[in-house]
Amino acid sequence: MSNTDFALAVEDLTVSFDGFKAIDALTLYIDKNELRVIIGPNGAGKTTLLDLICGKTRASAGSIKFKNTELTRMAEYRRVRLGIGRKFQTPSIYENLSVFQNLEVSYPGGRSVFGALGFKCTDEVKSKVQAVADDIMLADKLDTEAGLLSHGQKQWLEIGMLLMQEPELLMLDEPIAGMSSRERELTAELLQRICKNRAVIVIEHDMEFVKRIAHKVTVMHQGKILAEGPMEKVQADPKVIDVYLGH
Repeated sequence: MSNTDFALAVEDLTVSFDGFKAIDALTLYIDKNELRVIIGPNGAGKTTLLDLICGKTRASAGSIKFKNTELTRMAEYRRVRLGIGRKFQTPSIYENLSVFQNLEVSYPGGRSVFGALGFKCTDEVKSKVQAVADDIMLADKLDTEAGLLSHGQKQWLEIGMLLMQEPELLMLDEPIAGMSSRERELTAELLQRICKNRAVIVIEHDMEFVKRIAHKVTVMHQGKILAEGPMEKVQADPKVIDVYLGH
């Protein structure tokens, strides 16, 4: 398989902070339309890996190719334009705007919230907002002020804001933290829906949730990949058991 067949090809990626290798010669391939979950103990380098892919952190060595384009020297905003979306642990939504407005201002076209005031909401934007709202289960909440949503709904809205930009790679850091069990179930379904036409990388600690959603699981430990494959295989791996039970 050539690299062009992958949504993302990470090769020999390394980043050192004061001589400490947070990511150590890591190689990872993500298929198109794949939902990959990355697990591992705290300090394994999971969030750092996402930081490197989205451009928040610069790599010391190695290669990150997305749609066969080298990213390692590319500015963060250019990576977003290329089709990479990233959701951090804390939701960043506009609390005092409605759900509709939150989605609307996320539509690409280089508008800020202030620029949106003079922005004409076209039918194209409206239908996109409607489609995304259906996906994130907030179609009946379009007029609701975002600050009034439940914690889980705020997380879904933020995923929706990223979906408005039609990313081809979506990265989510612990998307179900603080959710009720019903919200977790709905989020699993949501993630399965949105990986139909894009690659999705999820960092997660909740193993039951990982089992429900993952096409493939990557286990990280000390900046390296310890194991990779379907959840059943990874869970039975003595190295993985050792790392998890040894902590």
